[in-house]
Amino acid sequence: MAKNDLIGGELWEQYSDKVADRMNNPRNFGELTEADAKKLDGKLIIANEGAESCGDTVRLFWIVDEKTDIIKKATFKSFGCGTAIAATDMMAEMCIGKTVDEAAKITNLDVEHALRDEEDVAAVPPQKMHCSVMAYEVIKRATSIYRNVDISTLAEADIVCECARVTLQTVEDAIRINDLTRVEEITDYTKAGAFCKSCIQPGGHEKREHYLVDILARVRAEIERERNPEKVQPDDFSKLSVVKQIRAIETALDEHVRPALARDGGGIELEDVQTAEDGTVQVHLAYQGSCKGCAGSVAGTLTFVEQMLKKEVSDKIRGVVV
Repeated sequence: MAKNDLIGGELWEQYSDKVADRMNNPRNFGELTEADAKKLDGKLIIANEGAESCGDTVRLFWIVDEKTDIIKKATFKSFGCGTAIAATDMMAEMCIGKTVDEAAKITNLDVEHALRDEEDVAAVPPQKMHCSVMAYEVIKRATSIYRNVDISTLAEADIVCECARVTLQTVEDAIRINDLTRVEEITDYTKAGAFCKSCIQPGGHEKREHYLVDILARVRAEIERERNPEKVQPDDFSKLSVVKQIRAIETALDEHVRPALARDGGGIELEDVQTAEDGTVQVHLAYQGSCKGCAGSVAGTLTFVEQMLKKEVSDKIRGVVV
């Protein structure tokens, strides 16, 4: 079957030939049994993983040499889209010959990269990147079964998006690898924020430890510092004098906030700046004019001001209205 028949329409050009080939002809599809493990003098491991957000499921089979921890053979069974099948097939292949600990370090980005035809061209459309996340998760589950430990002990990073099971590391890598500048792009590449949206910014129905707006601001600041090291000040913003902090914040407010608020008859004044023990800088603000007492100013305007100050001044800033 041709790639354009397999995927259909104008989308087919966004998939690599490797992805299309493994959709049609997965190399490692099938089950392994105790009899297979006995022939290879290894231990059979069977792990299941599913993605509630899209309904895909996968079952991973390993035969592991218990003396060396090396995975002698790996196969899979899957119910899901073609992209998930291709990603899981590549993931299983990447496990073979590695120790269990080495396999546990394989990420969904490693899988996607292995499926590329060209080094700098993504193997799948941005909206299908989440299909490789399940392959990453099932490796962790297989590792936990082999090690007889709770899977939570193997977590290398926090989950940012529970709906799509996207980790903090995945979001950070997606921003860096693809030079993303907007939250919407993060969603396209990882599916984080595509469902309940609680992980996008504070104010959703479920409180999160990490929000996409904060991650994006922090990583973009890191990228900017790396690209323009000559612009980096030797001192961290939180270590600057209060006078210098206020000067920088006032400049940003004048250029990026006050003109926008003035158009609606509102305003904002800087009341105080305090540096907390954890290095975050608390900016105490007071609304004026139409902003004062406005329900939208509690969340919407504050979020806008805080994001702007993080972008223009420091990612350590946390806005507080007084």
